[in-house]
Amino acid sequence: MRKFSGELITIPRVARKISESGIYHVMVRGVNKQSIFLDMEDYLRFLRTLSEIKKRCEYTIHAYCLMDNHIHLLLQEGAATVGHIMQRIGTSYVKWHNQKYQRVGHLFQNRFLSEAVDSDSYFQKLLRYIHQNPVKAAMVSACGDYPWSSYSDYITPEHAIEPGLADTRLGLDVLGGAEQFVEFCSQL
Repeated sequence: MRKFSGELITIPRVARKISESGIYHVMVRGVNKQSIFLDMEDYLRFLRTLSEIKKRCEYTIHAYCLMDNHIHLLLQEGAATVGHIMQRIGTSYVKWHNQKYQRVGHLFQNRFLSEAVDSDSYFQKLLRYIHQNPVKAAMVSACGDYPWSSYSDYITPEHAIEPGLADTRLGLDVLGGAEQFVEFCSQL
């Protein structure tokens, strides 16, 4: 709401663009750009939360990257809408986080952002963008060096931190296999 000349005016939120494919690039940032993950247990808990909510809402995660103060998800709706999925994920993780750190209030800044993904080329670009996030932030020198993304799910699924969380079939199919995925993700 904004106040003009003593009068309160409600400005409606812009509706999300609906994806024909049901696939969205979802981004969540910590309030005031503060860290969402303060230690390894936090990252592990968030991945477990994604898995638990995935079972209930029957959605697909094609890729993810958990940075210290923001999250990228490439997810596909299933039985629930992207809004419902993110509400459940946020509520569950924030409740746990606030209890652990004995805090109250919001952890995430505003509502989550999402972009509809309706082409193979955009899907491919997002796979690379999401996995290159830690490299571009100068946290690691190669995508495979960062433990909190789905990169290992694509190349060594047996070493995934949360086995079965990321569904790599579409990504590998669109790119032509694991070798092509590695090569594609290494292109800056």
